[in-house]
Amino acid sequence: MIGASRESLTTVQESLRSSAGQGDLSALSSQLLSVAKVIAGEKSLRLMLADSGQPVAARTALISDLLGAAISEATQSVIASVVSQRWSSDSDLIDALENLGAKAAFMAADANGSLTQAESDIFHFGRALDASAQLQMTLTDPSLAPQAKAAIVDDLLSGKVQGETAQVIAYFASNLRGRRVDAVVDLLSELAAAQRNQVVAEVSSVIELDDSQVTRLANALSKLTGKQVSINVAIDPTVLGGISIQIGQDVIDGSVATRLESARRSLQA
Repeated sequence: MIGASRESLTTVQESLRSSAGQGDLSALSSQLLSVAKVIAGEKSLRLMLADSGQPVAARTALISDLLGAAISEATQSVIASVVSQRWSSDSDLIDALENLGAKAAFMAADANGSLTQAESDIFHFGRALDASAQLQMTLTDPSLAPQAKAAIVDDLLSGKVQGETAQVIAYFASNLRGRRVDAVVDLLSELAAAQRNQVVAEVSSVIELDDSQVTRLANALSKLTGKQVSINVAIDPTVLGGISIQIGQDVIDGSVATRLESARRSLQA
């Protein structure tokens, strides 16, 4: 998001925090994602809701008339905040609703002490995606309905992942809206980490790192970023040696494979 949308997202995130004590966070998450899906599927509706030229009262009344009886007061309050803001595009409005739906789930996980498990579940789903070209093709197949994709993910996660997290993963994996499936997994990791004021570092290493190595690496990256850093380690034989680290869009690549490639290019220059 850029410009007005970025500012609006900050505002509605505050609205979510204010609504957090008004009811069941898991239900709030489920309803926000359901509303996002409905609005995303109705082009004329989302265009009207994202049109800052329309009076705020008209936009909030429209969403209240359409969904008021089906959603809780807490959900109505959050959605009213979203449609009252200025968005650079109708897609940004949907992104905001999805973002808030995921954040509500992670707030619920934080409250019941399962946020660390939620972060681990998201990471391992990402690794399962990396390991299965068939799963990636299925989730990006435009001919397959979102409901069918969600059912596949639900079946994959059943009995392995806690309820709120499974619901969020299934929603995002089956409603890509032009995004890469690995990008939405990264987004979920970032949102979960943000709940505890952390950033996530995805570390690729040829060998497993022990606890002391992970701790030293986390401390070093915390000093570099100025934030607490959560480390996810993935074993990747292609790095040969050393490690490669990705934090958001930033990559710190100290792998032997990269250094060899750099040397090869220097020799060819």
